[in-house]
Amino acid sequence: MQTTAETSRPLAVSFDNSYAHLPERFYARLDPAPTAKPRLIKFNSALAAELGLDVSGVSADALAQLFSGNLRLPGAEPLAMVYAGHQFGHFVPKLGDGRAILLGEVRDVAGVRRDIQLKGSGRTPFSRDGDGRAAVGPVLREYVVSEAMHALGVPTTRALAIVATGESVYRERRLPGAILTRVAASHVRVGTFQFFAARGDSEAVKLLADFVIDRHYPEIREAEAPYVALFRAVAERQARLIACWMHVGFIHGVMNTDNTAISGETIDFGPCAFMDAYDPAAVFSSIDTAGRYAYANQPHIAHWNLARFAETLLPLMNPILERAVELANEALSAFGPQFEQHWLSGMRRKLGLFTAEDEDAALVRGLLDAMHRQQADFTLTFRKLCDASGGQKFDASVRALFADAAAYDEWATMWRSRLARESLPASARAESMRHANPAFIPRNHRLEQAIQAAVEHEDFTLFADLLRVLSQPYEDQEGFESYGTAPGTSERVLQTFCGT
Repeated sequence: MQTTAETSRPLAVSFDNSYAHLPERFYARLDPAPTAKPRLIKFNSALAAELGLDVSGVSADALAQLFSGNLRLPGAEPLAMVYAGHQFGHFVPKLGDGRAILLGEVRDVAGVRRDIQLKGSGRTPFSRDGDGRAAVGPVLREYVVSEAMHALGVPTTRALAIVATGESVYRERRLPGAILTRVAASHVRVGTFQFFAARGDSEAVKLLADFVIDRHYPEIREAEAPYVALFRAVAERQARLIACWMHVGFIHGVMNTDNTAISGETIDFGPCAFMDAYDPAAVFSSIDTAGRYAYANQPHIAHWNLARFAETLLPLMNPILERAVELANEALSAFGPQFEQHWLSGMRRKLGLFTAEDEDAALVRGLLDAMHRQQADFTLTFRKLCDASGGQKFDASVRALFADAAAYDEWATMWRSRLARESLPASARAESMRHANPAFIPRNHRLEQAIQAAVEHEDFTLFADLLRVLSQPYEDQEGFESYGTAPGTSERVLQTFCGT
């Protein structure tokens, strides 16, 4: 790998690596594979500034060389992380970064440690039969959806750059290649713990747990039972994360334990999708043939994944297995109520409710049931309720979303009775609701249109427009109203693909 001497101006990055200083059985050290003709497609200047990266005077060509891995940033310690994981319920004892390389860690302007990782950067010891590369389509998808999730307020990994490699990758056909630069609080997963626990490497599990506590949960260092406290902290973040997904109609698609980040961020945007018409059984992933990761199953799968995490921590929780299991089960039992609390709190905000009443959950579920029966669009229904909260005269646009408007009218009568017990003025309530109900999400058909234009014609105009709209998802945007509408019958996307 070359050095930054050839760039227009060296990019100053203050790496402060910690994972690279763990024992070498945690990773494999290697450089990214060089690419033929790297070309910068997109660079996230706002995120770069947040990371404290000064790119002024650094040319697009130089950024392409750096974020393709052709040039090594000073202080980088490239490595591929090892992990295991339950994939669709089946345990795979060795996975790892098969096409990703962690360059290193930086402290952002707020002092928070963040990983910088290249995805699609070539083969690693964990690639198995893969080529270690990525096609431009899945890279564009992850960039758009991860940045949209951030703008929506959902904890997520971020996207810093896209670089076209100038080379082809071969999936079902020949496709242009690309590399994504991903930024994360860390890339430690439940599957990372599983890798060492499955091998009986209790020393590594403890090292990893201590690393995670120091990095993500320093407040529990002095807890009486720190590893029980660690599990509780991770479970609480997962409860909040999954509730956030549910609030915006997001379906991850591959909630394997190797895609469950210990930090509580959304990670790995493969066959993910946002619902159009509300359906609790909605599945878009082409590989989820049994619906394991359907929209409504996500809280249950998170609970299952956390149980697998708890199993890896049992020897640390208590030396007596029976007592460790008791502690783990007690901690795990809190997840359901925590999720329900986060979910209901968010749904109250979406409906303009700022006090809590016992029947609120039934009111929410009554709306969702009616939406499902009447095939109402998830995002549009909640957005249009913002205006409808001002009175029946604003109901027409919501009623039009229901196949049988009477189903909405019946529910709306109960909703308005509940709103009458709120003290916030109608105008303030509607404004607050607009900050909880997005006007724009990454509609599947819009995303596919942008990807197709880029792949087939190297036209990134739709991609740029989509990013612009999704950067302000809670704002009405003149001239871009069509980005908020549901797809026509011929535009519907019924399947999404992993992209590996």
